[in-house]
Amino acid sequence: MFFLITGASGAGKSSVRAAIAPQLSPVVECVELKDVVAVPAVPTLAWRQRSTEAVVQRALALQESGRHLLLSGDPVAAGELVGAPSAVALDGIAVCLLDVSAQVQARRLELRGDDPSLLARHQAFAEWLRRHAEDPVHMRQVLSTDGWAEMRWERLTNLTSSWRMHHIDTTLMTREAVSEAVLDWCRRVLAGNGPVLRLA
Repeated sequence: MFFLITGASGAGKSSVRAAIAPQLSPVVECVELKDVVAVPAVPTLAWRQRSTEAVVQRALALQESGRHLLLSGDPVAAGELVGAPSAVALDGIAVCLLDVSAQVQARRLELRGDDPSLLARHQAFAEWLRRHAEDPVHMRQVLSTDGWAEMRWERLTNLTSSWRMHHIDTTLMTREAVSEAVLDWCRRVLAGNGPVLRLA
């Protein structure tokens, strides 16, 4: 199983991964992109998509031994995982969207020292992720324009009727509560009680 925790900046992806990794190890290996690939000085969309493919390859290696992988910490969209060339070989994909209100997102990004000039972009991406959670082909150009040429975007169209992901609104939740909710989701998916995308 490939677990993807997605969300815009400030939603809590990195905090959650750090909190739940000890609880899931060794059955689930929890990573972010930099744990698998080198990060360039200026990451691009195409780099992120190539890197997602590298993480899929890591997940496939774990899959052979009955283990799973969780990716969280980077703004990788579900469509980018589904479109990765080797993703079709995964046993399953489970996606959780961590969401946050625009006001709380702004406050979190301010507290961590993010460039305020980028706030509108972060909030626009958060809104796009909400729509993407409902419709895999919503404004697909957000992912495909200047993306990696090897991506298999046609898979998104094929999944329109079976597109499912878990949604957690972190706006009013503590970090501990979010981590507990995500850990519960992971355990339910492993037990066969959560929405899973299958590409094969």
